[in-house]
Amino acid sequence: MRSNKRWIYLGMGTITLLFLGLIYAWSIFRTPFGELFPEWTISQLSLTFTISMIFFCLGGFAGGLLSRKLSIRARMLMSAAMLLTGFFAVSTVKTDAPSASLVMLYVFYGVFGGGGVGIAYNGVIGTLNKWFPDKVGLASGIMLMGFGLGGLVLGSAVNSMIGSMGILAVFRILAVVIGVVCVLAALIIKAPGAEDAAELAALAGADDRKTSGDVRNYTAVEMLGTARFWFFTIWAILLNSAGLLVINSAANISVAFGGTAVLGMIVSLFNGAGRIIAGNNFDRHGRKMSTIVNTAFMLGAGVLLTLGGMTGMYAFILCGLVFVGLAYGGCPTITSAYINSAFGSANFPTNFSIANFSLIPAATIGPMISSALLEKAGGSYDTNFYAIVGFALAALVMWALLNRASADE
Repeated sequence: MRSNKRWIYLGMGTITLLFLGLIYAWSIFRTPFGELFPEWTISQLSLTFTISMIFFCLGGFAGGLLSRKLSIRARMLMSAAMLLTGFFAVSTVKTDAPSASLVMLYVFYGVFGGGGVGIAYNGVIGTLNKWFPDKVGLASGIMLMGFGLGGLVLGSAVNSMIGSMGILAVFRILAVVIGVVCVLAALIIKAPGAEDAAELAALAGADDRKTSGDVRNYTAVEMLGTARFWFFTIWAILLNSAGLLVINSAANISVAFGGTAVLGMIVSLFNGAGRIIAGNNFDRHGRKMSTIVNTAFMLGAGVLLTLGGMTGMYAFILCGLVFVGLAYGGCPTITSAYINSAFGSANFPTNFSIANFSLIPAATIGPMISSALLEKAGGSYDTNFYAIVGFALAALVMWALLNRASADE
C-alpha cells in the first residue's frame, strides 16, 4: 500500500518534534545563563521563556497562513533557517555587554527560536494529520509525545555538554543539529498527493466513527463563530492552567513530601504517555469520552495531591503527579484531533494554530496563581492542590456546555 509510507513520515515528524521540544527546556539553559550573566535577574531570565511561548503561538499561526501558499518543504526550510540563525546568534552574546546580550537572547531565542519552532510544529502536525484520517488521534499523540519529551529525553545530554564545554558552545552545536534535522524533515516529509487521495479516503471510510472527511470544512472565522470552539478552548485553558500549578514545581513538591527530585520528573514521563493514551481514546471513542477521561485525570490528581498534603503520605503525592502528567499531556493531543475532526481538515493548519493560542493564558494563569498561593501559604503547596480541584470542576462544567453546544450545532 502506498499509504504505508505515512509511517515513515510520522517517524521523521516525531524525531523532528523531539528536537524542537528543546524550546520547552529553558529551565536547562536558565541556570548556566544566570551564572554567565549574574547581572540578569530571575524575572529577566524567565521572560525569555514567556517570549518564546508567545512567538511559538504566533509562528504556528503564521505557518497556518503560509500553508495555503507554501509547501511543507518550503516551510520546514524556513524554520531551519530561523532556528539555525537564532541559536547560533545566542552563542555570540558577550559577557562584557549584559544589557545588549539580554536583548539578543530575547530576540534570537524568544522570537527566532519560538517562531521557528511554531512554524515547523504547525507544518509537521498539519501535514501528517492528512495522512492519518483513520488515526488522527494516535498520530497526533505520537508526534506530540515526541514534542513533550524533547527536554526530558535530550536534556541529560545537553546538561552534560553544558558542563563540559559551556553554554555558548552548546548553542552553536544545537543550531547546527536542529537545523539539519529540519532540513531532513523538509526532504523526507511530503503532503498527500492526488494519487494518495483514493487510498486515504478508503482508510477514512474504514473507520466506523465519524471522521473529518464527513465534516464541513470551517474557515477560521466560521470556527471562531461557534460556541463549541469557545467552550472547548476554555476547557483546555482550565486543564492546562491546573497542570501548570504543579508542573514547574514537580521536583520541589516531591522533595517537600519526602521523595527525590528525580521522582518529580515522573510528571514529564506521564506527560508523554498521556498524549498517546488521549490520542488512542479519541480514535476509539471520540471527543466526548476522551475529554471527560482527561478531566477525570486532572480531578483525580487534585484529590490525590490534596490527600497527600493532608496526610503527608508520599504515595498520594506520587500518584497525584502521575495523573497531572496524564491530564496535561492529553490536552494538546485532543486539541489537535478535535480541531481536525470537528472543523475539517482543509483549513486545519490555520484553525489548529488559533486553538494553540490557549497556551498563552494558561501559561500566565497557572504560574501566576501558583506563585501567589505559595507566597500566601508560606511555601505550603496545599492551596495549590485545592486549586487543581477547582480548575478541574470548572473544566467539567465546560465539558457539559461543550456537549450541549455540539448537539445544538
